Amino acid sequence: MLEFLPAEMLKKSFGVFGHFYSVDLSSGERIECRSVLEIATKTHTSSDINLLSEKGADAVFIMMNPGSSRPLEAVNQVISEKQVTDLCVSLVSTKPDTTQYQVMRLMHYCSWSHVRVLNLSDLRNPKGGEFAAQYRDIEDRTGFKAHSLFSDEREGERICKLKRKSRAPIVCAWGVSPDLEPLIERCLGKVSGMPGCTGLLKPQTRNKYFHPLPTLQKAKMQWVDNMVTLINS
Repeated sequence: MLEFLPAEMLKKSFGVFGHFYSVDLSSGERIECRSVLEIATKTHTSSDINLLSEKGADAVFIMMNPGSSRPLEAVNQVISEKQVTDLCVSLVSTKPDTTQYQVMRLMHYCSWSHVRVLNLSDLRNPKGGEFAAQYRDIEDRTGFKAHSLFSDEREGERICKLKRKSRAPIVCAWGVSPDLEPLIERCLGKVSGMPGCTGLLKPQTRNKYFHPLPTLQKAKMQWVDNMVTLINS
């Protein structure tokens, strides 16, 4: 099994940048969101990401939602529901979480310098069960589906964010919760025919891909091992 690289070492090698925004819904409530996360080798700054993006990412990951990700500087971009279709992305330094360290481990072993992380939903909620209830409640009450990059309303943005280098993979890694089924199907309707779409599929399922951060330590390293094997195959 590959060596498990500690977070302290990874923080010295990689930087993390995200775009955070808030949406005022027609119902009167405000939701906190993140549209994209860029992980790049420490030689790059947030201003370099645009240049990296023009060359294309080494891989694009699609996970469940931003979880506990948070900016390391003040962010104040508040928009209305209708403005989500025309997001103005401004990247800021972001505090890495344990899931992102798993992606960094894979980057190290695959010699990647730039990975983009997208999500089934932009809603920032660190608790998976609460997140599932939140997105369903918002969609049922307000009809607002553009919290997801894979909604029809955000097609132009989605096309840009899925750009990557030739033969670079789209790694599905959103977990195996049945509560995500509507979001998963929405996403797969947009990406399943694209070349390089891959991930560690749970046996006896057709759309549940293992998340990078299983509970057990041994399983965390096994995920990295299995992904390296998959990418190199």
